Amino acid sequence: MRRRSDMTFAPEEYERRLSELRQRMAERGLDAVIITDPENLMYLTDYQTTGYSFFQALIVPLETDSVMITRALEESNVIARTWLEHSRAYPDSGDAILELVSTLRDLRLGDAQVGYERNSYYFPAYQQDRFHDAFGEGLVDCFGIVEEGRIRKSPAEIEVMQLAAYAGEAGMAAGLRAAMAGATENDVAAAITSAMFRAGGEFPAVVPYVASGPRTMIGHSTWEGRMIRPGEHVFLEVGGCYRRYHTAMMRTAVNGALSESMHSAQELMKQTLAELRSLMKPGVTVSEIAELTRSRIESNDVGAQLVTRAGYSIGIAFPPSWDEGYIISLLEGDERPLEEGMTFHLLPWMWGVDGNKTVGISDTVHVTADGCESFFTLPEDFTVHESSARSFRASAVVAPSF
Repeated sequence: MRRRSDMTFAPEEYERRLSELRQRMAERGLDAVIITDPENLMYLTDYQTTGYSFFQALIVPLETDSVMITRALEESNVIARTWLEHSRAYPDSGDAILELVSTLRDLRLGDAQVGYERNSYYFPAYQQDRFHDAFGEGLVDCFGIVEEGRIRKSPAEIEVMQLAAYAGEAGMAAGLRAAMAGATENDVAAAITSAMFRAGGEFPAVVPYVASGPRTMIGHSTWEGRMIRPGEHVFLEVGGCYRRYHTAMMRTAVNGALSESMHSAQELMKQTLAELRSLMKPGVTVSEIAELTRSRIESNDVGAQLVTRAGYSIGIAFPPSWDEGYIISLLEGDERPLEEGMTFHLLPWMWGVDGNKTVGISDTVHVTADGCESFFTLPEDFTVHESSARSFRASAVVAPSF
């Protein structure tokens, strides 16, 4: 395996990942697997493109060389970014599924036990139906076989996630400074993305969430030109990204004096995060983390709820989501133990403070040999802007008044 100039990790990292995948294949009696999930493709080969809406697949035989099936335009990514020596490209006028079947037969896998990711977003049902019809017997669902390796990050991956954290933290700090009365949500989003990219970050799998005042009660809402008014708060969630690895955090800005209820919410979230970081270590279960989060947040006296899971695994991601929650979500009843190298976005956030405010303080951590560590250093306290308003240049777009 040789290293190409644009690869994220040394060849030894990919050799380990591929070797461990083949061990799992052998345990399941698989002669080959077909990988179509963009995150899994990058994990195994460093292949990435924004053109993943077109069919692409990596064939990994148990013993012989892997082969990439991809659109002709995207084959340059195989050549420039990955260690792969073999690829087969199809033109826009071609048939990707027939190319896949033809390649499997050329690899003498026509009568083999072949695994494929049945639940992959980018291997839709109609393509799977055509694949079954053309290939015949011997197909086995192997969804999750790559994720078994992804869930525990190596030291090299942790280093890359730290670079993502630096970028995300720079963006969040800039957004908190900009989140003042008189600014628009767009101003805040512009500050976040500019600082994040200038700090070395790349485009994240999800845009920053910027919501002010009553719009914070709308799930996953983000900037729409609304002007922030005196006395309002601003909810921010930012995912920093470097080489498709992500870390994420929530923070809150307040314009005007911090009310008693908002201070109570702030302190409860900070306390919960501190308790979570103290609890988390190898052997502690997912359920214990989820139960602690929910019991602490729902003990509040300000009318808030924890309306979601308590967190999720995080790492490699492409749009439309930065989380690995389909691998592990922090939910009650999941008795899986934490292991060294696992990484989580912890979410002790609060929906409905005073009945009309969503606020958040969150953290991304990695499990160590005897505990856990945060990727961040940014203060957790709400950012309070005492002045009531700030002057901004007039915009060509009039901010809506809802």
